[in-house]
Amino acid sequence: MNLQQLRFVMEVVKHDYNLTEAAHALYTSQPGVSKAIIELEEELGIDIFVRHGKRLRKLTEPGKEVLKAVHTVMLEVQNLKRIGEEYARQDAGTLSIAATHTQARYFLPGPVAEFRKRFPNVSIRLHQGHPEEIGRMVDADVADVGVATEALASMPSLLALPCYSWQHLAVFPAGHPLGSVQSVTLEDLAKYPLVTYQQEFAGRKRIDQAFAAKRIVPQVVLEAIDSDVLKTYVELGMGVGLLAEIAINPPKDVGLATLPLGHLFGPNMARVAIKRGAYLRSFVYTFLELLSPKLTRKAVQEALSAEPPAKA
Repeated sequence: MNLQQLRFVMEVVKHDYNLTEAAHALYTSQPGVSKAIIELEEELGIDIFVRHGKRLRKLTEPGKEVLKAVHTVMLEVQNLKRIGEEYARQDAGTLSIAATHTQARYFLPGPVAEFRKRFPNVSIRLHQGHPEEIGRMVDADVADVGVATEALASMPSLLALPCYSWQHLAVFPAGHPLGSVQSVTLEDLAKYPLVTYQQEFAGRKRIDQAFAAKRIVPQVVLEAIDSDVLKTYVELGMGVGLLAEIAINPPKDVGLATLPLGHLFGPNMARVAIKRGAYLRSFVYTFLELLSPKLTRKAVQEALSAEPPAKA
């Protein structure tokens, strides 16, 4: 048995049991992958995969248990590499961050800039995507840390810690009729075309749920993932923006006015996710504390030990 065989099993499952695609991802041949898996099955004395001819269809029941063990082994292999880097290279290496556009554009610049001052020999990789992609990147060890509002807390393989609370704002050009409203209602918003985030991003589900609860159908005329894009169309008069408050910078957004909407859509919580069981290098702990002073090394380690183990 060797690590290459275990990687083959993981990659085959990752590619929906397609041996050719798995082999391509691993820069090897399809016959080589097939042979290695068969040899592993013979050594274990079980079938890992259900087959139809030469094609793999799904995992067998013992195969499901094998996959869990493979994930554990590969996580510990990754941890060994990180431990070696921690003690051999100390304050050098790579910090990989996955975040939504809003977090990457508006929240992360300050912490990242401060991190670079403290760790000039650590390079930074910033991956962007929707919240579920971010969770998958952390789970797959593509990213050390994930930052998003949605999805992260629902993934059992991750520990998602509260980072900061935020609310939506109604955003509109100066002089708009909403500017004379002290406390805006859903009925007020429903009078105007709206521009806001796509379903997966920035608390959009809360917006939809609030309107649905009142049986109001909002006039959403434009959806996007980029707050800057949304602000551009608000400035053009296309509609009232429902945006994350972190995306508004009063000194720069001088032509725009805002109203708080926390009383309508509730508070949202941006979360920071790390993978359960993963070894975190010291500079990762420092970065977590830069994201939120509450996320000290002690607090994170206590949360990891207090949380229940991931469910199968």
